Amino acid sequence: MFNFWSKPDPKDDQREADRQLRKVGRDIERDRRQLEREEQKLEQEIKKLAKQGDSEGCRVLAKQLVQLRKQKQRTYTAGSKVQGIAFQNKAMGANVKLAEAMGTAGKTMSDMNKIINPEELASTLNAFSRENMKMEMTDEMVNDALDDMLTESGDEEESDNIVTRVLDEIGIEISGKMAGAPLPEKGKIGEASKAKGMSDDDIEAQLAKLRG
Repeated sequence: MFNFWSKPDPKDDQREADRQLRKVGRDIERDRRQLEREEQKLEQEIKKLAKQGDSEGCRVLAKQLVQLRKQKQRTYTAGSKVQGIAFQNKAMGANVKLAEAMGTAGKTMSDMNKIINPEELASTLNAFSRENMKMEMTDEMVNDALDDMLTESGDEEESDNIVTRVLDEIGIEISGKMAGAPLPEKGKIGEASKAKGMSDDDIEAQLAKLRG
C-alpha cells in the first residue's frame, strides 16, 4: 500500500527508470523496423516509376525516401542515447550500492570503536604480559628446585652408573681401555658389526678381550 508520508526509495526509482528506458528502447526499435519496411516499399515504387518513364513521380518519391532515411538515422541516434542513459542508470545504481556498503562498514567500525576501549585493552594486554612473565619465572624456579633435589638424592651418581653400563654394553670400559677400543662406525649401535659379517661369538670374544 502506498504511503504518502514515506520517503521514496532510491532503489525503486532506479528500477523504475530502468524499466522505462527499456520500454523506450523497444519502441524506438519497433519504429525503425517500420521505417525500414516503408523504405523498401518506396525503393520498389521508385524503380517501378522509373521503368514507366515517370521522372516527376520518381523525384517526388525520392524526396520522401531521403526524409524517411533521415528519420531512420534519427532512431539509431536516439537508440544509442537511450542505451547510454541506461548504462549510466545502472552505474549509478551500482555506485549507490557501493556507497551503502561503505556506509555499513563505517558504522560497523564506529560501533567496534565504541565497544573497544583502547586504554582498557592496553591495560589488559599489559596485565597478561606481566602474569605471563611471572609464570615463566615460576616455572624456571620450580625446574631449578627439582634439579637440585634430584642431584642431592644421588641422581648424578645414578646417571654415571647408567653411562658405565651403556659403555660396557658396547665393549668400552672407562677404567683405562679407551685407547684400545675400536672406533665406532657411523650409524646405529650394532649395525657396523653386522655389516662386516661378525657373529655373536665374535662379538662376545671381543667383549671378553676388552674386559680382560
